Amino acid sequence: MVEPDPEQMASGTGQRLGAPETLGISTLDPGHRPPSMPSGRHVTIRVRMLDDTEELFDISQKASGKVLFDLVCTHMNLIEGDYFGLEFQNHQKMMVWLDHIKPIIKQLRRPKHTILRFAVKFFPPDHAQLLEELTRYLFALQIKQDISCGRLTCNDSSAALMVSYIIQSEIGDFEESHCRSHLLNNSYIPDQMPLIDKIMEFHSKNIGQTPSESDYQLLEVARRLEMYGIRLHPAKDREGTVLSLAVAHTGVLVFQGHTKINAFNWSKVRKLSFKRKRFLIKLRPDLNSSYQDTLEFLMGNRDCCKVFWKICVEYHAFFRLFEEPKPKPKPVLFTRGSSFRFSGRTQKQVIDYVKESEFKKIPFERKHSRVQHNSRLSPLPSPRHHEVPTERCAPRDRVDSPPQHHWKESVLVSAEDPSASRTTRASPSHQSNGHEGRTGSVSRPEETRGAARQTHQEHQSTGVVPNSPHLSVSSGHSHGMVNGQKSLELCGHFADGRQPSPLTSPLLNDACCIRTDDEDEGRRKRFPTDRAYFIAKELLTTERTYLKDLEVITVSFQSAVGQDEATPDSLKNTIHSTFEPLHKFHTGFLREVEQRLALWEGRSNAHIKGDYQRIGDVMLKNFQGLKPLTANLHKQSEVLLELEKACRASHKLEGLCKDFELQKVCYIPLNVFVLRPLHRLIHYKQILERLCKHYPATHVDFRDCRAALADVSEVVEQLQGSLVKMENFQKLLELKKDLIGVDNLVVPGREFIRLGCLSKLSGKGLQQRMFFLFSDVILYTSRGMTATNQFKVHGQLPLHGMTIRESEDEWGVPHAFTLVGQRQSVVVAASSLTEMEKWMEDIKMAIETAKTSNGPSSDLLTNNLTDNKCLEDSSVEAESEDDTAASHTVPERPAPHRGNTMVHVCWHRNTTVSMVDFSVAVENQLSGNLLRKFKNSNGWQKLWVVFTNFSLFFYKSHQDDYPLASLPLLGYSVTVPSESENIHKDYVFKLHFKSHVYYFRTESEYTFERWMEVIHSATVPSGRTRVLNNKESYPH
Repeated sequence: MVEPDPEQMASGTGQRLGAPETLGISTLDPGHRPPSMPSGRHVTIRVRMLDDTEELFDISQKASGKVLFDLVCTHMNLIEGDYFGLEFQNHQKMMVWLDHIKPIIKQLRRPKHTILRFAVKFFPPDHAQLLEELTRYLFALQIKQDISCGRLTCNDSSAALMVSYIIQSEIGDFEESHCRSHLLNNSYIPDQMPLIDKIMEFHSKNIGQTPSESDYQLLEVARRLEMYGIRLHPAKDREGTVLSLAVAHTGVLVFQGHTKINAFNWSKVRKLSFKRKRFLIKLRPDLNSSYQDTLEFLMGNRDCCKVFWKICVEYHAFFRLFEEPKPKPKPVLFTRGSSFRFSGRTQKQVIDYVKESEFKKIPFERKHSRVQHNSRLSPLPSPRHHEVPTERCAPRDRVDSPPQHHWKESVLVSAEDPSASRTTRASPSHQSNGHEGRTGSVSRPEETRGAARQTHQEHQSTGVVPNSPHLSVSSGHSHGMVNGQKSLELCGHFADGRQPSPLTSPLLNDACCIRTDDEDEGRRKRFPTDRAYFIAKELLTTERTYLKDLEVITVSFQSAVGQDEATPDSLKNTIHSTFEPLHKFHTGFLREVEQRLALWEGRSNAHIKGDYQRIGDVMLKNFQGLKPLTANLHKQSEVLLELEKACRASHKLEGLCKDFELQKVCYIPLNVFVLRPLHRLIHYKQILERLCKHYPATHVDFRDCRAALADVSEVVEQLQGSLVKMENFQKLLELKKDLIGVDNLVVPGREFIRLGCLSKLSGKGLQQRMFFLFSDVILYTSRGMTATNQFKVHGQLPLHGMTIRESEDEWGVPHAFTLVGQRQSVVVAASSLTEMEKWMEDIKMAIETAKTSNGPSSDLLTNNLTDNKCLEDSSVEAESEDDTAASHTVPERPAPHRGNTMVHVCWHRNTTVSMVDFSVAVENQLSGNLLRKFKNSNGWQKLWVVFTNFSLFFYKSHQDDYPLASLPLLGYSVTVPSESENIHKDYVFKLHFKSHVYYFRTESEYTFERWMEVIHSATVPSGRTRVLNNKESYPH
């Protein structure tokens, strides 16, 4: 076998479903080459895909099963291939899975006459764990096969509902005559004729669903069925009763017919073994159980036992282990028992790999679909925005190209020359994809300019999704190019309704000038170098950003929401009377600061006398004028409460506010803008403290700075109590928007303490959950794969009477601890020792506080969850199939929800943030010009950068109304470049997260120190906790 071209491996180029170029083996870690092909005679292997096409693969007989499987995954450009396998009928007429470790020649007696089937091997409990659209599409094809052959049994309502989603994906929106004709000509389920009317009724309610959404809904229904993913293995118990055994992510299941009569969870199973034709399950001792320690089942023969035992071993390893088990050392004298072991990545490794790696979203082909739709690898639909391209687009790559044709003849894929052999399949769809690669979307400026010229120069900020820790980008252009494909809508929406990732890389066009070194050096020589000048310049740059933030309320919000009849007059008057005087004052203050800095920089002869090389007099004069506006600053809490009260009273106003938050000008939550005047006073205080610390007591500016500091400190002290309460209130309101399934989150006396990701141990193994710690209760949630991107609450743990203990040794899970409540205990694991210590410290402190306080009622959940029963732990069969079908008859289309909140960033970065971190982030806001450079680029781009809310926001200049892109900083590290990186410039800092690297260059030592300081505060969250006492609780 000729190994793939190194350049192709490096760039990650390749295609899906029969593309002419290889990508590299998907089941290997980045940078690894596929296993070398052993020498020897080659044989052609026939593989039947899930869409019923057949592919031919030329491979050495001595090659292992993994080599063949990797070739198949590469052929489809399948990244999450570990959920799948190749099964075939062995010489005993039994269906078995191809072993990845053994040579093919030892598994296939007659390889030329054996057809291997590519199929789903591991069925996860939640299809939201499948991060790629192609993977979900293949799962949908597997479900389609299972219901067609009768393997996935269900009632008529569920069957009709699933078929309606299948035909929605295949033929599009409902049209009665077309739908009926299609159903008469195509059979999807046994005995379909009596259900045609019911299928059509369900199909008529699916209007507007894209194929991707239909796949999601199909899997949502299927996963709730009792027979989902079940492969029955005939057996008998000791009494001779005919049974069937099966394995799932939860453990070993026992069926009688198609009814589950027993289940043995992995946590209860001590050992699985077989002896001849007896299959043995040894259970852990349980005083409350009536079962014997060892259960025995009789199967057809020894081979039947071994086949079932192998799949049990693989299921347990895939869903329960953190990493692939190490091979046992070979015994010196003799062997005992089977040497079989699971080979491949575990589910956790697959999820981590896809999240940590960045892949280009490449179109793939839906064989049976007639819908003209841009199918891509992407997260599920979320709020509608445009996505900015990162590659040049060829006209042939557009969505409105002629319909794609699928050729059914077999395709020969050779292991020696994959690209040459695959060119025999030259359908239009494959030709159009011939040169697209699956690489990271952070591209060099010179690589992105070609695409940038095809887009509008104004962009829209977007929100967060699942798999890339990069900068978020958006576009407001009506015909933006999306990954080389033209958008079909004339507004800032995707054709399929998806929201771009908040963690995808930025695209900054040619409007961002690239400064030369000569210009830079000339500028440095022309301007002052005194530290006081750069402190004053920080005042100027942050004041410009603050004034823009005020205009979000006084201009943008007033025009978008304030003029609507749904807005109460009292709210309009409160906002106007509070913010208009502040906006007028700070406009004048900014003008004076700009004039003083212009004089200080030497743009007139005044600097020769030194009269204007100070800023304290300007600040003192204006802060004395700010004192009459103290009443306006006290009104910030009133505005926040009035706005929340009005939104509760009017659903229309609530919708208007949600729509406004999705606008590009509202780049952070709306309530944060309301509190900006209070935050700004803290910034003034910090700037004056730095000036007073810098100046000697004899300096001409020292006295004015000290007097101004006394004035602003007095106002800050008066407002401090109100600010603490309002920050907590604002955070509760923000979290309320992020959560589904919680009623009364915002109540007096409740304080937010910490949020973050923990892995919850349940019968399904370790599952990622988002935990929220409040002063009286802990909520645990999972991210809902819906258009709202919100988090669904699974359960609550009241702090009253709770205890906490480390339990790593007890469960064998690193960084695990147990929360023992009065009604429920939960075992969770943190991602690191530091994270575990932060959580345990905060929870212990909150428990102690809850003992002595009369806090609010901890009953937060809606009626369907008030039993405090975790959804993932409750038995699936408790919900009837009729209820399941009814719950999915009308797909919900809730209002869009901002997807780039801190909760989503913590989810994708698997980290945690406390209320102390939020308070520190508020105090450490910063803005100014920076030069940015990518890892593999040469030029430096000049950008206006704003740091706030744990993120960097990028603008072309300070005059822009909204950011071009954003970079959430949680999880990043900030350091100084090393010598080996060849960054031969002063005042450069480096941001890096795994393989993602950015360099930023400042203009002075002071600005370098400040940027390092504020970014470090965001990238290294605090472990301290600030818990408010009840006396400080916000008014409500």
